[in-house]
Amino acid sequence: MRALVLTAILLLASCAPAPDGAGLPLKVNSVTPKTTPLPPMKRFSAAPPPSGPLSNADLARDFLDLTFELESGRKIERLTRVDGPIRLRVAGPAPALLVTELRDLIGRLRSEAGLDIALTDGPAQITVNAISRAQVRRSLPQAACFVIPGVSDWTEFQTARRSGALDWTRLTKRDKLAIFVPHDVAPQELRDCLHEELAQALGPVNDLYRLPDSVFNDDNVHTVLTAHDMMILRLTYAPELSNGMSRAEVAARLPRILARINPGGARIPAHGQQDTPRAWIDAIQTALGPGTSDAGRKSAAERALRIARDAGITDHRLGFSHYILGRLNQGNRDFARAEFRAADAIFARSPSTRLHRAFTAAQLAADDIRRNAPQAALDRLAPYPEVAMAAQNAALLATLMLLQAEALDHLGQTDAAARLRLDSLGWARYGFGAESAVRGKADEVAALHVETAS
Repeated sequence: MRALVLTAILLLASCAPAPDGAGLPLKVNSVTPKTTPLPPMKRFSAAPPPSGPLSNADLARDFLDLTFELESGRKIERLTRVDGPIRLRVAGPAPALLVTELRDLIGRLRSEAGLDIALTDGPAQITVNAISRAQVRRSLPQAACFVIPGVSDWTEFQTARRSGALDWTRLTKRDKLAIFVPHDVAPQELRDCLHEELAQALGPVNDLYRLPDSVFNDDNVHTVLTAHDMMILRLTYAPELSNGMSRAEVAARLPRILARINPGGARIPAHGQQDTPRAWIDAIQTALGPGTSDAGRKSAAERALRIARDAGITDHRLGFSHYILGRLNQGNRDFARAEFRAADAIFARSPSTRLHRAFTAAQLAADDIRRNAPQAALDRLAPYPEVAMAAQNAALLATLMLLQAEALDHLGQTDAAARLRLDSLGWARYGFGAESAVRGKADEVAALHVETAS
């Protein structure tokens, strides 16, 4: 299940005013007048995002923890996967882009994970159901999209849900699964849902916050399947494994499988990251989940930061704690800036968290512009459009480019700013979808200039 609130905090409100109303002015002149047509939407190729070397010791541990546990901590006693050739079909009012994105993803799964997977109009183990966003929210208010075992369509899901028959821990194999994705959302959200939910339909249904470079992580920093994720799926469908195997049986076979499919990984030392405390997970979910007051969110974020420090966690999870605390306290700019700087310093320790740094760069650069320091904003932002492009995150890429354009305007480089802003809007159409959302994002960033001038 892809989390809705967390995605919004990370991607859709990179410079948004604080929930309590402090921050940007409410009315600004539009930088993209309605009489000016938006440029065509841009989209990414199906090329895999770049990756560093992967340790076999880390992969084995990650695979076991992802495969034999649920997010709740409940144990899964046996390995399950789809037997034989994997076939998918699409049902419901699916836009053409859904099929295009799905074909691109299937191509990557075939080439990178070695899966025999294809779309079909006939019988299929996995059905991708295009439904409305309202249907998703009525069923699971906190979800952007989700995957369910043992059913094929919405009617079967509702019937099985009332009977209590849906339980991943009771599966013996995966011969019938339904993915539910909203057809009326931004293209990027649709694509992200396909990546995450198809990966979980095929393989692990768990998420681990300790993973810095994976969609199998509830922080939603990565939005398309990474090399790590493709390796996890390749392991899931290794011929040495089969449905019904226990954790111990799988663990005994993993070293030989990894030596075959990732021979260089034996020479790479394990990171040895500690498990994530359940209390930290609960605090983060409270800070970012539905049904919590602003004060409750801030308190939960503070609690998450304390737990991470007390547990001796020094990796991206500590940085994420600082980042979320900053996002939830943007009405207090000095406090929020200190938290973003703390997060950035932690993310800077590892090349695997460059994408994480792109998010903090957006926050800090927005504050630089507010503080009338446009050159500092440009210097800060310089490396990160390339990072966002490589990670195929159009919403983040467009935001970074809009911030750069705003900084250029502050420096009097209006022609360069106009060109960059126009270029950003093609990516914004993919990342944010509706024309009103695209223009709203551009106006939101432009409001930084209005605020400085006032």
